[in-house]
Amino acid sequence: MDTDQVQTTALTSWHVDRGARMVDFAGYQMPIQYSSIVTEHAATRKAAGLFDISHMGRLRFEGNRAHELLDHILTRRVSDLQIGQVKYSLVCNADGGILDDVLISRLESPSSRQFFLLVVNASNRAKIIDWLQPHLADYPDVGCFDVTDMTSMISVQGPASEDIVNKLFNGNVGQLKYYRSLVTDQMSKPCIISRTGYTGEDGFELIVRNEDAPRVWENLMLAGRNIGIEPVGLGARDTLRLEAAMPLYGHELSESLDPYTAGLGFAVNLRDRNSVSSEALAKCKAKPSDRVRIGLRVEGRRPAREGAKIVDRDNRAVGSITSGTFSPSLQYPIAMGYINRELAIEGNSVEIDIRGSKANAEIVKMPFFKKEKK
Repeated sequence: MDTDQVQTTALTSWHVDRGARMVDFAGYQMPIQYSSIVTEHAATRKAAGLFDISHMGRLRFEGNRAHELLDHILTRRVSDLQIGQVKYSLVCNADGGILDDVLISRLESPSSRQFFLLVVNASNRAKIIDWLQPHLADYPDVGCFDVTDMTSMISVQGPASEDIVNKLFNGNVGQLKYYRSLVTDQMSKPCIISRTGYTGEDGFELIVRNEDAPRVWENLMLAGRNIGIEPVGLGARDTLRLEAAMPLYGHELSESLDPYTAGLGFAVNLRDRNSVSSEALAKCKAKPSDRVRIGLRVEGRRPAREGAKIVDRDNRAVGSITSGTFSPSLQYPIAMGYINRELAIEGNSVEIDIRGSKANAEIVKMPFFKKEKK
């Protein structure tokens, strides 16, 4: 991968032709918005949003010991992963620091060939590939293939997403349970589809060959045209994930943070395991850090942005904001950040220094926004 050159996706021309505002993001030219962030956000919450997420890294693992390698490098157990199952996991270093948060799937091709697919954050793809090399050397019979540049990844999210995908695929893929995936086809072209997403909505993520991506994208737009589907850029993707209190690497996650501090202890399996990070993570669990991730509801209309200081009533710094926005769904500012553990009590009041002026904020339960179950 050439990290010095900004890459395009198989859908870049479509985005540009529709007037999307394009930005350089994680080495790719990506759409930040088409109409407005609020409009695209609302479309996803009310009907469906279509996202080009081809910048995400996709690594394929094959071989009889592939599950052993993945068990060794991931924080969650892979050996018991069933065909078609997806798990959210973390890659941590030997000190317990988070290198990335990932999705791992176990899949089977139509020819009955089994493989694992690891989806990593775009900004961490090169780092994870480099970090993997010495571990791969210990498993010479395992093949690791970076299939990012030869495939595209498309996400359809929102309450109408099941109706949309059911119009396009052989068999009722809408019957997939949450965090399940399968290898199927769209108009006789291969496609991996999973019931996953990054918005707090029901939704599906598709991986197709680059040459098939424009047709699949257009088919999804056509299938949802009478339902209210809209193309959505990175701007609304961020407000959607923040309302759902989903952490973002480089903001809520980093190598200086462990999973327990980040509130992701559920993504760590320690019992009967000997992974790269298990010893360090056992210590982190036994002796938690003095910081913890929290959610905040901010008074007024001004959002608290990354880096803003959280202070107590005596104006002492007790934490900092990692992500913040004005919530389109809730119509007030929300934020995530880290704060001294003893103060991280739901209902507690703090102040945030927003560019030199103080704003009152309340520590609230996450997620900020949660869809009502039907």
